[in-house]
Amino acid sequence: MMTGDEYRASLRDGRRIYYDGELVEDVTTHPRMQGSVDLIAAGYDAYADSGPEAFAEAYEAPRSSEELRERLELLTKWDTSLVTTLESLNALRTAAGRMGDDVYSSRIEDYIAWCQENDVRCVQTISDAKGHRNLSPAKQDDPDVYTRIVEERADGIVIRGAKLHISAAAVTHEMVIMPTKMMRPGEEQWAVACAVPVNAPGVIVLNTTVSPRLDELDEHPYSRTRSMPEGFVVFEDVFVPNERVFLCGEVEHSATFAHSLGLWQRAGGIAHMAENYDILVGLARLLAEANGTERINHIKDKIAEMVIHATLVRAGFEAAVTNVSTTPEGWVTPNELYTNAAKFFGAKEFPRMLSLIHDIGGGSIVTAPLPGDLANPETRPLVEKYMRTMEGVSGEYRTRLFHAVRDMTASDFGGWWQVAVNISGAGLHAQKLVTTKHYDMEHAKAAARRAAGLDD
Repeated sequence: MMTGDEYRASLRDGRRIYYDGELVEDVTTHPRMQGSVDLIAAGYDAYADSGPEAFAEAYEAPRSSEELRERLELLTKWDTSLVTTLESLNALRTAAGRMGDDVYSSRIEDYIAWCQENDVRCVQTISDAKGHRNLSPAKQDDPDVYTRIVEERADGIVIRGAKLHISAAAVTHEMVIMPTKMMRPGEEQWAVACAVPVNAPGVIVLNTTVSPRLDELDEHPYSRTRSMPEGFVVFEDVFVPNERVFLCGEVEHSATFAHSLGLWQRAGGIAHMAENYDILVGLARLLAEANGTERINHIKDKIAEMVIHATLVRAGFEAAVTNVSTTPEGWVTPNELYTNAAKFFGAKEFPRMLSLIHDIGGGSIVTAPLPGDLANPETRPLVEKYMRTMEGVSGEYRTRLFHAVRDMTASDFGGWWQVAVNISGAGLHAQKLVTTKHYDMEHAKAAARRAAGLDD
């Protein structure tokens, strides 16, 4: 297994990374990326084991409901690169089982073993540029707006296109590329799944980030431990050897990868939501106590509503990891019905959770004095005098509490988070479709007929 320093060294591999129009010479020292690199490096150090058989749990398939629950609860403590590695490789496993193709299954199995042996971090790379959203890939005026195969060779394929919204692409090692949706006959060139190193010739990654600068960490107690660069990944005629090709023109399996990844992304999403909803409830209660409003009826009512939302998300998570499916290979997957229903509910109610905590906390969430005001001996007494509320609630405590809520819900990160909760694992409509597909409608209809006395 790699250490943090070995991970940093592995990123100095000639990759073409851009930030705000400038080529990044070294992502490990770039002021907007170093913090993300440090987070992942700390994760490597936390799990580092020099034993020859050691590997991170993200690479291992869960084989029971208990293991699945433990793994998904653990990933809420992992850095983003470990989370995306688990989701990417489990999506490949799931797709391999559903396709039933021996050649591709063998390649996927070998690739996962290679990732584990080399302790690399992977990102799922699925959302295409898509061009005109109402046109199929074959009808676009530019065929490259969906990533496609532009050449087939005896030893591999050449791909061209772009993938968007790729969290942590610039600071990981491997991109697991999948079709973004079902392709139809005549769209074989867009039915491609494969694995590409970030430093492969022809790969370019343009980046945005909400990561705080290293000199702003005190203002961002939450996002500083979670932010990653978002990659706009371009493939300019990238060669992929056969052993890394997992789908090459088989349109009947093109949606299999998207559905498999959606399952694991949404399972990870509800694990994170269950954790974060509890954090929001806790922050709301701390704000009320610090403001002296915890006994006011409408504040109690708002917190009670937040508790209900948090409990229902947690219940959905528990249902998803309890009612598992076991694959022929002997490992388990989350329940499709409960995973998608919980993800839909949690994402749909997220704006309500934020509205409630903002109403409980008040305007100081976005206007409280900055940490520098606490550090300055001239201004600190003013902050302490006017931000305190009672014995045991100092001005510093209350100010830092407001900053934590602002950073989590009303900062650049907070805005990114609201969008990410909604669209990660595809948007709400996709979760509606999958939930409806797996819901036992015949049971519901039979129950309705019995209730209406229409059994005959």
